[in-house]
Amino acid sequence: MSAPERIPPRSLTPPIRLPSPPAAEASRLLSPSELLALGELTVRGQVREASNAVLYCTVEYDGHSAPCVYKPVAGERPLWDFPDGTLAQREVAAYEISEATGWGLVPPTVLRDGPYGQGMCQLWIEVEAAPDGADGDGSADGDGEGSGETGGAELLALVEGDEPGPGWKAIGYAEVGEGRTALLVHADDVRLRRLAVLDAVINNGDRKGGHLLPAAGGRLYAIDHGVTFNADDKLRTLLWGWAGEPLPDDVLEVLRRLADQLADGGALCARLAELITGAEIEALRARVATLLRTGKHPEPSGQWPAIPWPPV
Repeated sequence: MSAPERIPPRSLTPPIRLPSPPAAEASRLLSPSELLALGELTVRGQVREASNAVLYCTVEYDGHSAPCVYKPVAGERPLWDFPDGTLAQREVAAYEISEATGWGLVPPTVLRDGPYGQGMCQLWIEVEAAPDGADGDGSADGDGEGSGETGGAELLALVEGDEPGPGWKAIGYAEVGEGRTALLVHADDVRLRRLAVLDAVINNGDRKGGHLLPAAGGRLYAIDHGVTFNADDKLRTLLWGWAGEPLPDDVLEVLRRLADQLADGGALCARLAELITGAEIEALRARVATLLRTGKHPEPSGQWPAIPWPPV
Protein backbone atom coordinates (compact mmCIF):
# COMPACT_ATOMS: atom_id res chain seq x y z
CA MET A 1 0.00 0.00 0.00
CA SER A 2 1.47 3.35 -1.00
CA ALA A 3 2.01 5.98 1.65
CA PRO A 4 -0.90 8.29 0.73
CA GLU A 5 -3.29 5.33 0.86
CA ARG A 6 -2.49 4.81 4.54
CA ILE A 7 -4.46 7.96 5.29
CA PRO A 8 -8.28 7.68 5.05
CA PRO A 9 -9.48 9.50 1.90
CA ARG A 10 -11.22 12.86 2.29
CA SER A 11 -12.21 15.54 -0.17
CA LEU A 12 -10.10 18.67 -0.02
CA THR A 13 -11.81 21.61 1.60
CA PRO A 14 -10.88 24.83 -0.24
CA PRO A 15 -8.68 27.16 1.83
CA ILE A 16 -10.68 29.59 3.92
CA ARG A 17 -9.62 32.92 5.33
CA LEU A 18 -10.20 32.65 9.06
CA PRO A 19 -11.22 35.71 11.12
CA SER A 20 -8.63 37.56 13.13
CA PRO A 21 -9.10 37.79 16.91
CA PRO A 22 -10.61 41.00 18.30
CA ALA A 23 -8.26 43.89 18.90
CA ALA A 24 -8.73 43.49 22.64
CA GLU A 25 -7.00 40.11 22.39
CA ALA A 26 -3.96 41.45 20.55
CA SER A 27 -1.77 41.10 23.64
CA ARG A 28 -2.51 37.37 23.66
CA LEU A 29 -1.55 36.75 20.05
CA LEU A 30 0.60 33.69 19.59
CA SER A 31 3.40 33.32 17.10
CA PRO A 32 2.49 31.06 14.16
CA SER A 33 4.91 28.41 15.42
CA GLU A 34 3.31 28.41 18.88
CA LEU A 35 -0.15 28.11 17.37
CA LEU A 36 0.96 25.21 15.18
CA ALA A 37 2.63 23.43 18.11
CA LEU A 38 -0.06 23.96 20.74
CA GLY A 39 -3.31 24.04 18.78
CA GLU A 40 -5.82 21.28 18.15
CA LEU A 41 -5.54 19.90 14.63
CA THR A 42 -8.70 19.20 12.67
CA VAL A 43 -8.32 17.45 9.31
CA ARG A 44 -10.41 19.08 6.59
CA GLY A 45 -9.19 17.23 3.50
CA GLN A 46 -6.33 15.61 1.63
CA VAL A 47 -4.15 16.97 -1.16
CA ARG A 48 -4.25 14.01 -3.51
CA GLU A 49 -1.63 15.14 -6.02
CA ALA A 50 1.18 14.77 -3.47
CA SER A 51 3.50 11.76 -3.50
CA ASN A 52 3.28 11.56 0.30
CA ALA A 53 0.23 12.05 2.50
CA VAL A 54 -0.56 15.78 2.78
CA LEU A 55 -3.57 16.78 4.87
CA TYR A 56 -5.20 20.19 4.85
CA CYS A 57 -6.15 21.13 8.42
CA THR A 58 -7.13 23.91 10.73
CA VAL A 59 -5.34 24.47 14.02
CA GLU A 60 -7.04 26.19 16.96
CA TYR A 61 -5.77 27.30 20.34
CA ASP A 62 -7.05 29.79 22.92
CA GLY A 63 -9.36 31.59 20.49
CA HIS A 64 -6.82 31.71 17.66
CA SER A 65 -6.95 29.62 14.50
CA ALA A 66 -5.25 29.22 11.14
CA PRO A 67 -5.19 26.86 8.16
CA CYS A 68 -2.20 24.53 7.96
CA VAL A 69 -0.72 21.47 6.28
CA TYR A 70 -0.07 18.29 8.26
CA LYS A 71 2.20 15.57 6.85
CA PRO A 72 2.16 12.53 9.14
CA VAL A 73 5.26 10.33 9.21
CA ALA A 74 2.91 7.36 8.70
CA GLY A 75 2.10 8.73 5.25
CA GLU A 76 5.70 9.07 4.05
CA ARG A 77 6.70 6.96 1.08
CA PRO A 78 10.04 5.19 1.68
CA LEU A 79 13.02 6.44 -0.35
CA TRP A 80 16.13 4.44 -1.15
CA ASP A 81 18.54 7.25 -0.27
CA PHE A 82 16.92 8.63 2.90
CA PRO A 83 16.22 6.84 6.20
CA ASP A 84 12.56 5.87 6.57
CA GLY A 85 10.38 8.17 8.64
CA THR A 86 12.67 11.22 8.56
CA LEU A 87 11.10 13.53 5.96
CA ALA A 88 9.03 15.46 8.50
CA GLN A 89 12.11 16.22 10.60
CA ARG A 90 13.92 17.47 7.50
CA GLU A 91 11.07 19.85 6.70
CA VAL A 92 11.40 21.32 10.19
CA ALA A 93 15.18 21.54 9.88
CA ALA A 94 14.78 23.47 6.61
CA TYR A 95 12.55 25.96 8.43
CA GLU A 96 15.13 26.34 11.22
CA ILE A 97 17.88 27.14 8.70
CA SER A 98 15.61 29.55 6.82
CA GLU A 99 14.91 31.40 10.06
CA ALA A 100 18.61 31.47 10.93
CA THR A 101 19.36 33.25 7.65
CA GLY A 102 16.71 35.87 8.41
CA TRP A 103 15.23 35.45 4.93
CA GLY A 104 11.97 33.84 6.11
CA LEU A 105 11.59 31.76 2.95
CA VAL A 106 10.01 28.68 4.56
CA PRO A 107 6.59 28.96 6.25
CA PRO A 108 6.49 28.34 10.02
CA THR A 109 6.93 24.59 10.49
CA VAL A 110 6.88 22.39 13.60
CA LEU A 111 7.10 18.70 14.50
CA ARG A 112 4.14 17.53 16.56
CA ASP A 113 1.60 14.80 17.22
CA GLY A 114 -1.60 14.85 15.22
CA PRO A 115 -4.65 12.72 14.38
CA TYR A 116 -2.44 10.21 12.51
CA GLY A 117 0.62 10.35 14.72
CA GLN A 118 3.73 12.49 14.67
CA GLY A 119 4.28 14.63 11.63
CA MET A 120 5.21 17.98 10.19
CA CYS A 121 2.73 20.82 10.62
CA GLN A 122 3.21 23.93 8.47
CA LEU A 123 1.28 27.17 8.12
CA TRP A 124 -0.89 27.21 4.99
CA ILE A 125 0.19 29.98 2.62
CA GLU A 126 -2.50 31.76 0.63
CA VAL A 127 -1.05 32.22 -2.85
CA GLU A 128 -1.42 35.69 -4.28
CA ALA A 129 -3.52 35.76 -7.43
CA ALA A 130 -1.84 36.78 -10.66
CA PRO A 131 -2.35 40.46 -11.49
CA ASP A 132 -4.96 41.44 -14.08
CA GLY A 133 -3.71 40.67 -17.55
CA ALA A 134 -1.15 38.10 -16.40
CA ASP A 135 -2.02 34.65 -17.62
CA GLY A 136 0.92 32.88 -16.01
CA ASP A 137 1.75 30.96 -19.19
CA GLY A 138 5.37 32.05 -19.17
CA SER A 139 5.60 34.97 -21.56
CA ALA A 140 8.99 36.43 -20.70
CA ASP A 141 8.91 39.86 -22.25
CA GLY A 142 9.69 41.94 -19.20
CA ASP A 143 12.40 44.57 -19.06
CA GLY A 144 13.50 44.14 -15.46
CA GLU A 145 17.14 44.58 -14.54
CA GLY A 146 17.37 41.64 -12.19
CA SER A 147 17.75 43.48 -8.91
CA GLY A 148 14.18 43.56 -7.68
CA GLU A 149 11.18 41.28 -7.27
CA THR A 150 8.69 39.99 -9.80
CA GLY A 151 5.10 38.91 -9.40
CA GLY A 152 4.05 35.33 -8.80
CA ALA A 153 3.05 34.68 -12.42
CA GLU A 154 6.46 35.89 -13.59
CA LEU A 155 8.82 33.59 -11.71
CA LEU A 156 9.11 30.92 -14.42
CA ALA A 157 8.62 31.09 -18.17
CA LEU A 158 9.16 29.36 -21.51
CA VAL A 159 10.60 31.56 -24.25
CA GLU A 160 11.51 31.17 -27.90
CA GLY A 161 15.14 31.49 -28.96
CA ASP A 162 18.43 30.91 -27.19
CA GLU A 163 18.62 33.95 -24.89
CA PRO A 164 16.54 34.52 -21.74
CA GLY A 165 16.11 38.26 -22.22
CA PRO A 166 16.52 41.10 -19.71
CA GLY A 167 15.42 40.24 -16.18
CA TRP A 168 15.55 36.47 -16.72
CA LYS A 169 18.00 33.62 -16.16
CA ALA A 170 18.24 30.54 -18.36
CA ILE A 171 17.67 27.08 -16.87
CA GLY A 172 17.72 24.84 -19.95
CA TYR A 173 15.66 23.63 -22.88
CA ALA A 174 12.31 21.89 -22.50
CA GLU A 175 10.24 19.94 -25.00
CA VAL A 176 6.95 21.70 -25.74
CA GLY A 177 5.43 19.23 -28.20
CA GLU A 178 5.54 18.51 -31.93
CA GLY A 179 9.31 18.17 -31.80
CA ARG A 180 9.80 21.75 -30.64
CA THR A 181 11.79 23.02 -27.70
CA ALA A 182 11.71 26.25 -25.74
CA LEU A 183 14.07 27.85 -23.29
CA LEU A 184 12.97 27.46 -19.67
CA VAL A 185 13.87 30.54 -17.62
CA HIS A 186 13.36 31.90 -14.13
CA ALA A 187 13.20 35.49 -12.99
CA ASP A 188 16.38 37.29 -11.96
CA ASP A 189 14.70 37.96 -8.64
CA VAL A 190 16.43 38.62 -5.30
CA ARG A 191 14.01 36.30 -3.49
CA LEU A 192 14.74 33.43 -5.87
CA ARG A 193 18.47 34.09 -5.59
CA ARG A 194 18.31 33.79 -1.83
CA LEU A 195 16.26 30.61 -2.21
CA ALA A 196 18.90 29.19 -4.57
CA VAL A 197 21.47 29.77 -1.83
CA LEU A 198 19.22 28.26 0.83
CA ASP A 199 18.72 25.18 -1.35
CA ALA A 200 22.48 24.83 -1.77
CA VAL A 201 22.92 25.05 2.00
CA ILE A 202 20.24 22.47 2.86
CA ASN A 203 21.12 20.27 -0.14
CA ASN A 204 17.62 20.30 -1.59
CA GLY A 205 17.08 17.39 -3.95
CA ASP A 206 13.71 18.52 -5.30
CA ARG A 207 13.23 22.26 -5.95
CA LYS A 208 10.35 22.39 -8.42
CA GLY A 209 8.39 25.31 -9.75
CA GLY A 210 5.26 24.19 -7.91
CA HIS A 211 7.09 24.63 -4.61
CA LEU A 212 7.24 28.43 -5.05
CA LEU A 213 4.40 30.29 -3.35
CA PRO A 214 4.18 34.06 -3.99
CA ALA A 215 2.16 35.60 -1.19
CA ALA A 216 0.72 38.98 -0.29
CA GLY A 217 3.07 41.87 0.35
CA GLY A 218 5.70 40.67 -2.09
CA ARG A 219 6.64 37.69 0.08
CA LEU A 220 7.85 34.47 -1.49
CA TYR A 221 7.65 31.17 0.35
CA ALA A 222 9.04 27.77 -0.59
CA ILE A 223 7.58 24.43 0.51
CA ASP A 224 8.28 20.67 0.32
CA HIS A 225 11.67 20.19 1.95
CA GLY A 226 11.52 16.51 2.84
CA VAL A 227 14.46 15.47 0.63
CA THR A 228 17.08 17.75 2.14
CA PHE A 229 20.20 17.55 4.34
CA ASN A 230 21.52 14.32 2.85
CA ALA A 231 25.23 13.91 3.56
CA ASP A 232 25.78 13.18 -0.15
CA ASP A 233 25.40 15.88 -2.77
CA LYS A 234 21.76 15.76 -3.95
CA LEU A 235 21.15 19.30 -5.22
CA ARG A 236 18.45 19.26 -7.94
CA THR A 237 16.71 22.52 -8.67
CA LEU A 238 15.19 24.79 -11.27
CA LEU A 239 17.17 27.73 -9.88
CA TRP A 240 20.46 27.25 -11.75
CA GLY A 241 20.40 30.67 -13.40
CA TRP A 242 23.17 32.06 -11.18
CA ALA A 243 25.39 28.94 -11.33
CA GLY A 244 29.05 29.95 -11.10
CA GLU A 245 28.29 33.62 -10.47
CA PRO A 246 29.73 35.46 -7.45
CA LEU A 247 27.54 35.50 -4.37
CA PRO A 248 26.34 38.99 -3.38
CA ASP A 249 28.07 40.58 -0.38
CA ASP A 250 24.90 40.52 1.72
CA VAL A 251 24.52 36.79 1.07
CA LEU A 252 28.12 36.15 2.12
CA GLU A 253 27.47 38.02 5.35
CA VAL A 254 24.42 35.85 6.03
CA LEU A 255 26.48 32.72 5.38
CA ARG A 256 29.19 33.89 7.78
CA ARG A 257 26.60 34.37 10.51
CA LEU A 258 25.08 30.99 9.71
CA ALA A 259 28.48 29.32 10.00
CA ASP A 260 28.87 30.83 13.47
CA GLN A 261 25.43 29.58 14.50
CA LEU A 262 26.27 26.06 13.32
CA ALA A 263 29.24 25.81 15.67
CA ASP A 264 29.18 23.10 18.34
CA GLY A 265 27.37 24.16 21.48
CA GLY A 266 25.13 26.69 19.77
CA ALA A 267 21.35 26.69 20.02
CA LEU A 268 20.87 26.09 16.29
CA CYS A 269 23.24 23.14 16.28
CA ALA A 270 21.46 21.64 19.29
CA ARG A 271 18.10 22.05 17.60
CA LEU A 272 19.30 20.44 14.38
CA ALA A 273 20.71 17.50 16.35
CA GLU A 274 17.10 16.67 17.28
CA LEU A 275 16.12 16.52 13.60
CA ILE A 276 19.01 15.23 11.46
CA THR A 277 22.09 13.08 12.01
CA GLY A 278 25.53 14.17 13.14
CA ALA A 279 26.98 13.28 9.74
CA GLU A 280 24.33 15.44 8.05
CA ILE A 281 25.15 18.36 10.34
CA GLU A 282 28.83 18.04 9.44
CA ALA A 283 27.92 17.97 5.73
CA LEU A 284 25.76 21.06 6.26
CA ARG A 285 28.70 22.90 7.82
CA ALA A 286 30.92 21.80 4.93
CA ARG A 287 28.47 23.15 2.34
CA VAL A 288 28.35 26.54 4.07
CA ALA A 289 32.14 26.58 4.29
CA THR A 290 32.44 25.75 0.58
CA LEU A 291 30.11 28.58 -0.39
CA LEU A 292 32.16 30.98 1.71
CA ARG A 293 35.46 29.67 0.33
CA THR A 294 34.47 29.85 -3.33
CA GLY A 295 32.26 32.91 -2.99
CA LYS A 296 30.14 31.57 -5.85
CA HIS A 297 26.81 29.91 -6.50
CA PRO A 298 27.32 26.16 -6.98
CA GLU A 299 27.22 24.55 -10.40
CA PRO A 300 25.69 21.18 -11.40
CA SER A 301 28.03 18.31 -10.62
CA GLY A 302 27.30 16.47 -13.85
CA GLN A 303 26.97 13.19 -11.95
CA TRP A 304 23.15 13.04 -12.13
CA PRO A 305 20.25 15.07 -13.56
CA ALA A 306 20.52 18.58 -12.13
CA ILE A 307 16.84 19.45 -12.69
CA PRO A 308 14.06 17.54 -10.91
CA TRP A 309 11.39 15.73 -12.88
CA PRO A 310 8.74 16.80 -13.41
CA PRO A 311 10.14 20.34 -13.13
CA VAL A 312 6.79 21.78 -11.99
